[in-house]
Amino acid sequence: MQGAIARVCVVVAAAILNHPFLFPNENTTIPEEDDVLLARMREHQEKLEVEKERLEQEIFKSEQACDQEPESYGWYFWSALCLVIFLTIEVCRQDMVPAEISDPAEDEDGYFSSGFLSAKAITLDKGVLNNFCKTRFHSFAHERARVQEFVEGFADDLLDALKSVCDGETDMEVEDFVGIGSMFESWRVSKPPTVDLIVPFLSPQPYRFQFEFWCDPVTDIPLDLQGCVKIKLTKPNGNGANCLCGSANLGDDMLCLLHNRNNCETTDDDGLEEVFCERDTTNLSKDRIMRWFQISVTKAWGQISHKYEFELAFQNLDVPGALKIKFRSGKTVFLNVTPAVQFENTDAYLISHFPSNATSNPSDTHWDLSLAVYERNLLKHLAKKLPINSCHIHCLQIVSFLHEKQTVLTGRSALTNYHIKTAVLHLLLSKPPSLWKPQNLDHRLRDLLSFIQQSLEEKRLYHVIVGNPRVPVEIQIPEIFRTAEPINLFRPLVLQRQIYEKMVEHFQEMIRNTSVLVQEYTTHFPNGHVGNKFSPNPDVI
Repeated sequence: MQGAIARVCVVVAAAILNHPFLFPNENTTIPEEDDVLLARMREHQEKLEVEKERLEQEIFKSEQACDQEPESYGWYFWSALCLVIFLTIEVCRQDMVPAEISDPAEDEDGYFSSGFLSAKAITLDKGVLNNFCKTRFHSFAHERARVQEFVEGFADDLLDALKSVCDGETDMEVEDFVGIGSMFESWRVSKPPTVDLIVPFLSPQPYRFQFEFWCDPVTDIPLDLQGCVKIKLTKPNGNGANCLCGSANLGDDMLCLLHNRNNCETTDDDGLEEVFCERDTTNLSKDRIMRWFQISVTKAWGQISHKYEFELAFQNLDVPGALKIKFRSGKTVFLNVTPAVQFENTDAYLISHFPSNATSNPSDTHWDLSLAVYERNLLKHLAKKLPINSCHIHCLQIVSFLHEKQTVLTGRSALTNYHIKTAVLHLLLSKPPSLWKPQNLDHRLRDLLSFIQQSLEEKRLYHVIVGNPRVPVEIQIPEIFRTAEPINLFRPLVLQRQIYEKMVEHFQEMIRNTSVLVQEYTTHFPNGHVGNKFSPNPDVI
């Protein structure tokens, strides 16, 4: 009897665990696999029917042998239980079939409806794509070196002047710049060229920066500000804790060799908290820092402007580091100089705002985390394992170019080049290096567009560095970010319906216009063949 009970339990468990509609595979929603699923379902059903008949016969024989025992009533219970379980499975199967074979492009908000064009259905010609990349992006590779050399020289000169106008004892101390973004990652597509620089600054002694991260268990940072950090300006040991002049009366005839008399007497009265922090708090204020930075840059330019034969102006007064360099020839270069606080001795920076076209949070005391240096290192690290002249940079350039042209046609949306670069890095981490050969450009381009499309459908695009176990250990991500919960870059779309609608509409139009834009901006030669005017891009990572 116990053996029969065990066999009944095994069959029931097998029916539940192996049923195709209770635990479907990831791709069971694809319509092309419906016939396979139905065949599997019929095969499982036939096996269960055979096993059911065999068990009924065994149970009937056991009941005849034990019809005088009181325990025989238990067999009725087990038989009824088996029938109930099988009926439940059949009912669930009928309920699950319509849901599983429904259109995967249709989500709860209804934005991906019948009029939506799948990225995998785009027609892309390899010859046209290759010619497009050679004619559109080849010139950027040669120009990049010249622009980068000029900007680095000018930035060094400007920062030297900036350091001279900042008082080292009562003002923030400026450090050397750090280059980030498309210009330093060899994939820029914009005209005129845009260069992004991070300028770290330090607090004067004895002040210190204290960080409160969103991933800290005791933090009070709200969930909609994931990836943000509060910075407190503190003076741990009070004024003069590291110097005798702050704790002893030296008399009028004695002078401190480390501090001047005015500094020792006025530091407490003229605290930096009142200048750089939010009112009545020690939280570093982004608005006040940016105002100080804008004034300091203006003074620094005034000291060196006589050495240059171009005009320098603020491109956007709301973003103090957005500079526009205009030469006499009419050419321009955009320079984004962003003030930032370095996190300890790492390559992580807390910035007042994201450069270029990325958006920032509106809070005055929540600074954005920038791991752009680690992303640049990750891109270079992964590129070392890729085939020669791999197509990953061209994929990034093409989609960024399409996004830029679509923005001109339909206006700005929440989609940014940073989202596109994040998608490329995710694909590089998940696909074998051999799939990124130059001849696979059309396939990888569809993969990239499909990945972004799926991320929009799910309203989920994770930060490529934070909480991602796929990132190689060679990148040396700080543990606080490596072990943190992943950050969803599309999380604001969950609550902001209008922004999501605009973003989806923008991407839909971009998908529809992809083939047309590529054809329109590709140089066509009179003989109708794909031109070989340019050699493969030598500066591709």
